Amino acid sequence: MFNLSRYFSTVSFILIVLAAGVLGPLYRQLSLQQITELAESRNVAMAQVFENSLYLPLDALMTASIGRDGVFLRQSPELANLQQSVVGLMRNTAVIKVKIYNRLGTTVFSTDASQIGENRLGNPAFRLAMNGTVLSELAHRNTMDSFEGRLAETDVLSSYIPIVGKDKSIEGVFELYQDVTPFLTQLRQSLWWVTAGVFLVFAALYLMQFLVVRRAQRILEEQEGRIKAARDTLEIQVEARTEQLKLANRQLEGEISERRQAESKLNYLAYHDPLTGLANRRCFIERLQESLRDAAHHDQQLAVLFIDLDQFKQVNDSLGHGVGDELLVSVASRLSEHVRLIDMLSRLGGDEFICLMEGLRSAEEVEVLAREIIGAFDYPFRLGDNELFLSASIGISLFPADGASVDDLMRNADSAMYRAKAIGRGQYHFYTPEMTRDAKERIRMENLLRRALDHGELVVHLQPQVDTLTGQLVGAEALVRWHSPELGLVMPSSFIPLAEDSGIIIALGNWVLWETCRQVMQWRNSGFDLPMVSVNLSVKQLERPEFFDTLAGILDETGMDAASLKLELTESVVMAVGDAFTLLQRLRDLGISLALDDFGTGYSSLSYLKMLPVQQLKIDRSFVMGIGRNPGDEAIIRTVMELAKSLGFEVVAEGVETTEQAAFLADLGCQQLQGFLHGKAVAPAEFRARWSVQP
Repeated sequence: MFNLSRYFSTVSFILIVLAAGVLGPLYRQLSLQQITELAESRNVAMAQVFENSLYLPLDALMTASIGRDGVFLRQSPELANLQQSVVGLMRNTAVIKVKIYNRLGTTVFSTDASQIGENRLGNPAFRLAMNGTVLSELAHRNTMDSFEGRLAETDVLSSYIPIVGKDKSIEGVFELYQDVTPFLTQLRQSLWWVTAGVFLVFAALYLMQFLVVRRAQRILEEQEGRIKAARDTLEIQVEARTEQLKLANRQLEGEISERRQAESKLNYLAYHDPLTGLANRRCFIERLQESLRDAAHHDQQLAVLFIDLDQFKQVNDSLGHGVGDELLVSVASRLSEHVRLIDMLSRLGGDEFICLMEGLRSAEEVEVLAREIIGAFDYPFRLGDNELFLSASIGISLFPADGASVDDLMRNADSAMYRAKAIGRGQYHFYTPEMTRDAKERIRMENLLRRALDHGELVVHLQPQVDTLTGQLVGAEALVRWHSPELGLVMPSSFIPLAEDSGIIIALGNWVLWETCRQVMQWRNSGFDLPMVSVNLSVKQLERPEFFDTLAGILDETGMDAASLKLELTESVVMAVGDAFTLLQRLRDLGISLALDDFGTGYSSLSYLKMLPVQQLKIDRSFVMGIGRNPGDEAIIRTVMELAKSLGFEVVAEGVETTEQAAFLADLGCQQLQGFLHGKAVAPAEFRARWSVQP
């Protein structure tokens, strides 16, 4: 334990001694300096008094002394008078001796006559005084001759003071001796009292601090005992806690390992498709951004290939999402076999894949890869008991020709892919600027179509359906027309696919249903009865869960009889809808008739057809146009008629334009005809005017 009391006692004593040793001499020195300055100022004042009072005799003496020796000066008649005057001025003052020197250093006057005639020219103090400086010296004399006699043990302050003439020149020097013994005696007494006072103060301070320190020492000793006891207890607790921390550390290491594995998995999932293991959209975009910077820096080309599977949705809907996922994994594996190691293959989502090719030397390299990818789908995909055939459409954009940003390249590759689908599935197509113009025009038309629904630009035209044998009106097909202020008359073949892709078909199809039912009921209420009206149905409408409620609401709102409404669906629509049988049966339960439109141009699966709850088949106009010109088309029509008879379906032929076509169909037993031969699709007013009176 550190002994604070002993340490404090020693250090404090040393500091007090040092303080006293410094303060005592300092105080004495300052006091002596003050006494010296005060005595010097008195000597200067006394010298001025001498100079003023004794100017004339002093001046005469100074003049007469030039070139004279001491004997002459002591015998000078003016000396006695001057001696008497000086002594008279010195009496009752502290000045005890006066000496006067001329400018040659000769003592021309002294209260001690024996010193007259001495030369002080070599004295440094005299020289300084001749230069105008007052110089004083404090000294102790054992004996001292004064004008009053010999003095013993005297403290004297001697001052050399210049004598200034009227012309401001220095004519001589006064040397005045002042008795300062009383002042120094008083100083010594004061110094002893101050020393005693300081000692007492320091002693009291030392005592008080010593008591405080000793108390603190005792407190520290007590605290040391407590700390030692606490330390012993703490060591025991630390040992126990150390064991706990070791156990916890082992557990924490396990948790950290698990967390790192989880973070690694999350990082993997953030940049990879969980189904196929390929890079995902985020990873592809970041890689493409880096590749664009490198390609721009090194003046290189790269390509983006947008790959979309054709008819994948039908596989998904018919065989289920489980098989669809397996198929996507197989497709990803097969695509990876054809992509270079330096390239990047990613899955964007759904059935869309995208590939990045770097370091291109020419567009031909991209074509080679595109053909290899398309060729990879020549072989079927075997998934369990299923053998599936697919194709892929590829759109290609190049850097820097087709864009300098990620968005531009991906968007342009997507546009090129849609063009590849349009020219025939299983194709590839490079991006061209016309595609952007087409896309902009498509966006413009989409915006105009949305506006058309709200501004009454759409109208429903009706095309008659007649009995083959009698020519009587048995029904009509509702066909929508668009009269756009900007585009003019727009036919369904132009805007229906756009409505399908953009989702506008939902609102458009519901409006056509409502407007058709409203028109039919208006005619009936005014005396014109249309037995049956057909309306085309989109797959997107049929897929909406609320469609049946919407349809029931339209029938209820317009008062339309469900038996007078026929919905036409294409084979591709039926195949695209999951659980088509259940949905179509729900329509039949409402009392609505169903017709299979464009029959023969789609799948025409007989096993599938016999299970559908449809009542009518519509022969596509492409076959009717071949009557009399193409035996193959005629053979297909005969086959369809035989099939319809065996399954109990009614048949309607579309696109009938000549009597020869009508006669051929009548001979085969076709029940209804539709086409320009009996009338094109016209506005409701014209339709009623034509058919109000049956031919």
